[in-house]
Amino acid sequence: MLHGYSSERCIQLLMIIGPNSRRVSLSLYTPSSIRFVCEGGREGEHTVIFRSMRIGICLLYPNFCSVDRDSGRSVTVRGVSGREIEALGRVQPSAIRHVRSWSNIPFITVPLSRTHGKSFAHRSELKHAKRIVVKLGSAVVTRGDECGLALGRLASIVEQVSVLQNQGREMMLVTSGAVAFGKQRLRHEILLSQSVRQALHSGQNHLKEMAIPVLEARACAAAGQSGLMALYEAMFTQYSICAAQILVTNLDFHDEQKRRNLNGTLHELLRMNIVPIVNTNDAVVPPAEPNSDLQGVNVISVKDNDSLAARLAVEMKTDLLIVLSDVEGLFDSPPGSDDAKLIDIFYPGDQQSVTFGTKSRVGMGGMEAKVKAALWALQGGTSVVIANGTHPKVSGHVITDIVEGKKVGTFFSEVKPAGPTVEQQGEMARSGGRMLATLEPEQRAEIIHHLADLLTDQRDEILLANKKDLEEAEGRLATPLLKRLSLSTSKLNSLAIGLRQIAASSQDSVGRVLRRTRIAKDLELEQVTVPIGVLLVIFESRPDCLPQVAALAIASGNGLLLKGGKEASNSNRILHLLTQEALSIHGVKEAVQLVNTREEVEDLCRLDKMIDLIIPRGSSQLVRDIQKAAKGIPVMGHSEGICHMYVDSEASVDKVTRLVRDSKCEYPAACNALETLLIHRDLLRTPLFDQIIDMLRVEQVKIHAGPKFASYLTFSPSEVKSLRTEYGDLELCIEVVDSVQDAIDHIHKYGSSHTDVIVTENEKTAEFFLQHVDSACVFWNASTRFSDGYRFGLGAEVGISTSRIHARGPVGLEGLLTTKWLLRGQDHVVSDFSEHGSLKYLHENLPIPQRNTN
Repeated sequence: MLHGYSSERCIQLLMIIGPNSRRVSLSLYTPSSIRFVCEGGREGEHTVIFRSMRIGICLLYPNFCSVDRDSGRSVTVRGVSGREIEALGRVQPSAIRHVRSWSNIPFITVPLSRTHGKSFAHRSELKHAKRIVVKLGSAVVTRGDECGLALGRLASIVEQVSVLQNQGREMMLVTSGAVAFGKQRLRHEILLSQSVRQALHSGQNHLKEMAIPVLEARACAAAGQSGLMALYEAMFTQYSICAAQILVTNLDFHDEQKRRNLNGTLHELLRMNIVPIVNTNDAVVPPAEPNSDLQGVNVISVKDNDSLAARLAVEMKTDLLIVLSDVEGLFDSPPGSDDAKLIDIFYPGDQQSVTFGTKSRVGMGGMEAKVKAALWALQGGTSVVIANGTHPKVSGHVITDIVEGKKVGTFFSEVKPAGPTVEQQGEMARSGGRMLATLEPEQRAEIIHHLADLLTDQRDEILLANKKDLEEAEGRLATPLLKRLSLSTSKLNSLAIGLRQIAASSQDSVGRVLRRTRIAKDLELEQVTVPIGVLLVIFESRPDCLPQVAALAIASGNGLLLKGGKEASNSNRILHLLTQEALSIHGVKEAVQLVNTREEVEDLCRLDKMIDLIIPRGSSQLVRDIQKAAKGIPVMGHSEGICHMYVDSEASVDKVTRLVRDSKCEYPAACNALETLLIHRDLLRTPLFDQIIDMLRVEQVKIHAGPKFASYLTFSPSEVKSLRTEYGDLELCIEVVDSVQDAIDHIHKYGSSHTDVIVTENEKTAEFFLQHVDSACVFWNASTRFSDGYRFGLGAEVGISTSRIHARGPVGLEGLLTTKWLLRGQDHVVSDFSEHGSLKYLHENLPIPQRNTN
């Protein structure tokens, strides 16, 4: 050990840097706790961590000491004394030349640190929280029988706290559980004692008849505190983290000297990277005081662990207080009631609109106590989240999810957003969509025509906003994404034409009768088209998507939530304003909402009670992420657009080059662009093959050779890494196949069921291909780029679906409708159709009336 050495001397002894290291970082935790991280060299070989000059000297050289993994690139090394360090310096003179002095080492502050004063305004800022208090309610740490601890939940919580601690955060726990743990121990002791006494007196064990006396809570707490702490220590030790217990009462905060002592102890523990575990000393806790002090800012009585956590959070100037209970968060009425809704964000003053229920099955406080404590902490500058710590599906990551800014539980904020919340927008889209569906078809068409006119009339304003987006995105977005982001006069004109097509088709959409059946006399059934409900459309770098999707939603009577990429924020804003202007002519402005809040896509996908269908428009990664995040909400779309073109041995020379050029080069970033060209083996080394290659070279298309194609060539292009690749750029995979069946098998194995094409003059071969390829769109002698709602005459599309349910291929107006059944009778009951009833089923098909669409 290094006894009697100065800080400067200790650092000089420890700064032995490996020959391959490039930089040394030093973080000062306390004057006696220093952390060095050397970057460069082999991982885990040139890191020095010096946690405490009195407790342990850590020097990372595997030949001289044992190594314990700590976190990330940090490694704790044990077993090296001060003498050994000096000896190491003598035997390794080359290393001494790399020693740096104290004055030349920069101090690097922890990136998570921030000036305490105001609470975080948004969930997304919680990831910057440095000092965090986690309060575990009695319902979280105890079993359902209220006797003993929920060990699985505790282990999960300890793991999450350890992960955050090892990220460099300062974690503190306020925990219940001592009473429950003590009750379990005392019950066991009482039963054992009674059993022994009865056995001595009667020779029989009457355990079933034994009555266990009511156990006093203070006695249970006294018996359980040591066991609870021993359990926490054992769990935290698994993550190389030390924990320390602190028991407090209300008097410790009201006595100034005790308060300063407590504050100093906690700060010292945090500086030594120790997790303080704080609890009220329930063995000697005095009776609770009135609630009057909860209204103030300067003082709060410690009546339970909720008030303790709030007081501790403010005293220690923590950034975040996480309160875990047995409910999802704060509801506007007691959880379980019919109209109860989870409050995502709670603001000071909103408590008047909340009805509180009874307290939890265990513990001293209820939700009202938690809210009062949370508001007190919020006024003191600490952000607060109340969430469920008992749900088996979320408890394993609830704490880390909160710190990552995910929408979990109820977030307390002092900053009210300028506009409506996304939940309110969902409600407005729902009610607006229902009003939209009740309009006459001519009125919905009039709205769409007006929007088409606005796109051309306000062209200059739209292009100016788009220019601003392009300037901000320059250098940050790839070329294909910049092309998608760009608007032009021709694009706006095409949009207007497409919208007018949608308006024409909307005349016979909502309320169209698909089937009529006479069930019995005077009992008729109809199946009619109706809107799906509320659509959530998420799109990247495609501002032209907004008016297209809005027009389709209007035509189909659906409410609409739009979430665009921030790279197109200016374009999206003006296009949405024009959409709402068009909707206003019939008083349904709120039917289409643009989400401008900081909601993450993953959080939006959890609004299963507000959203009926999610439609992603963007990269394959975006679609996959949404499909993974959506819980209980259908997702319409395709994750990839791996489109194939098979050039048959009987293909026309003139057609092939035109079709390949258009499919690949016209707009390579589109999802319907050609990605893999399959060529019949007989065409290799023919003039047709040479023409294809020459054309691709002229168009500067980079060619990737498939395995079979590469085997035919002496000097082949770069071999493809995967035959299942969507390039989205001027790149193309070429592969050789032996027959049309071989081409079909390749498409089924490596394709994405999007769009696939055959080029041939043989009608029989073409029909075989068309019937056997299982994709959403299959073409003969036509470019893959025709796979588009506008080109199909649908006016526009919300996307291309490769799903096999509901809608497939380009999804236009029809794909946004579902059906409902209307039954009209006259006092009909099912019993009349029984074996001895007076009526019989007819089930006659009736003619469908034709609607006037003029």
